[in-house]
Amino acid sequence: MATQRYSVTPHPVETILAWVKSGEIAIPEIQRPFVWEATKVRNLLDSLYQGYPVGYLITWRNPTVRLKDGTPSAGKRILIDGQQRVTALMASLLGHEVLTKDYEKVYIRIAFHPQEERFEVANPAIRKDAAWIEDVTAVFAPSTSVFQLVTGYCQKNPGVSQDAVFATLEKLRKIINNHVGVIELAHDLDIETVTEIFIRVNSAGTELSQADFAMSKIAVNETYGGDLLRKAIDYFCHMSVAPEFVVHVEKRDPAFVASEFFSVMRWLKNANNDIYIPSYTDMLRVAFTSEFGRGKLQDLVALLSGRNFETRQFEEAISEASFDKLKKGVLAFINQTHFERITMILRSAGFVTSDLISGRNAVNFAYVLYLRGRAERVPAADLERLVRRWYAMSILRSRYTSSPETAFDYDIRQIAARGLVSYCDEIIKSELPDSFWTGTLPQLMNTSSAQSPYFLAYQAAQVKLGDKGFLSRDITVRDLLLNRSDVHHIYPKKHLQRQGLARGRYNQIANFVLTQSEINIAIGDKPPDQYFAELAEQVHGGRKRYGGITDETELRANLRTNCVPDSLLDGQIPDYDEFLEQRRKLMALKIKSWFETL
Repeated sequence: MATQRYSVTPHPVETILAWVKSGEIAIPEIQRPFVWEATKVRNLLDSLYQGYPVGYLITWRNPTVRLKDGTPSAGKRILIDGQQRVTALMASLLGHEVLTKDYEKVYIRIAFHPQEERFEVANPAIRKDAAWIEDVTAVFAPSTSVFQLVTGYCQKNPGVSQDAVFATLEKLRKIINNHVGVIELAHDLDIETVTEIFIRVNSAGTELSQADFAMSKIAVNETYGGDLLRKAIDYFCHMSVAPEFVVHVEKRDPAFVASEFFSVMRWLKNANNDIYIPSYTDMLRVAFTSEFGRGKLQDLVALLSGRNFETRQFEEAISEASFDKLKKGVLAFINQTHFERITMILRSAGFVTSDLISGRNAVNFAYVLYLRGRAERVPAADLERLVRRWYAMSILRSRYTSSPETAFDYDIRQIAARGLVSYCDEIIKSELPDSFWTGTLPQLMNTSSAQSPYFLAYQAAQVKLGDKGFLSRDITVRDLLLNRSDVHHIYPKKHLQRQGLARGRYNQIANFVLTQSEINIAIGDKPPDQYFAELAEQVHGGRKRYGGITDETELRANLRTNCVPDSLLDGQIPDYDEFLEQRRKLMALKIKSWFETL
């Protein structure tokens, strides 16, 4: 018989609110400000008023750790599920401010109509209507006299029964006696079990990631500065998207501004980064893997809790050391020089827009490599070359796509054992042999996904190699990607549709070229034999129809740099499948030429 690793206990709403106020239950915020609409808060109060169930709260008790003097210290309960509901109750019943998704502190006012026993979000019309109590916090304030509240209400609403209003307000006040089920999980449950319980209990089926659990552990540990560390991670992610948020932090959070974190990230105020916009999961992965030499975030959760992997006990010294290490990793991540250097490396490989970045975990591990290499004093030029090549290899081989944590863990441990440069060089060589470029890659490019890593790498190759757009005399692929480009079908889409081809066939990436909008529009749906014949006329004194190239040698060079067989210009128009096969081989060789320059 399996041992029950959790308890389920009903507690009055009043008790739960008291626990939150006293810190017995810690709300970790897990990178999530209050995201409920005010109408959901209204509905929650109505459910309590009507006696309907409002779901379970799930708490996970931090482990009891041995302190330096040998005595045990019981951990707080962390609220894993129910944060939004508890925050809604704190805001609506006790008048607490909430932090919105825009990081503004606001009050949520829920009004109550005693005669109709109805809740509504307060608005100017309600505030002017004497039939409403415009804010229910007035009913729950300890200093409130219900008798005086009823008397005042009835004076404003002549003819209303005082007894009826009194009975209704007493019913409202009693909602804090309603019970909510609290599921308390044992501290030694592994993350997979906690996640499974969470999903089964949570009717919405929202999945918490291991990064969420790590953030919760960080946020509730004030002893080792976890609250500031969580803010550093949270704020950096927000500033990466909206640099103007720096000003908001300066005005609203003096304690954080005074911390060492803010001075390190203040540079974001003038940043113009659109390549790598990290989430808190990305930050944790990079900081943890680079500093701890591990790749699985469940290990970070255990270490922050103080777990000794050998004795399986929890020790304060391990928790303290883990917070120090993680802090060092986060500071390295947000350092301006480091962050700008990793984005510069990506740009220097041809990935000049965020649209060309598909594998977020590939970027994360590239950053890990950069930080490790810098710490090991690998010469800058050598390190940049290594990171570029590793990133290219990892996206072409989908190294971090299916089981990124396992791959992170394996690679970082091998790097520790065999050396950064030698291991990376060895893996790149084994993953990208000559047969990859001539056999494997052309087969992988048999896809209709414009977001496939192969088409993204091909575009980066064109940027890096300085290629002009299809049929463009002067405009480069870089110009097109940074401004405005059209993806043109060499065998036009409508032409192929008329032949009965389905989307997955006519949208093959081997049928795509980047070109100027006016060239794309001019070609329209003309079959390739027609517009290539017109191109041949154009470079022999005919009318300029497509782009500005009027020299045959220049046109043939343009076709070759865009991996289009220039035999099309001679009227040798293969059938569509034969054309795709030819072009995949040419595109694969283009990517190989690019890789060799990295």
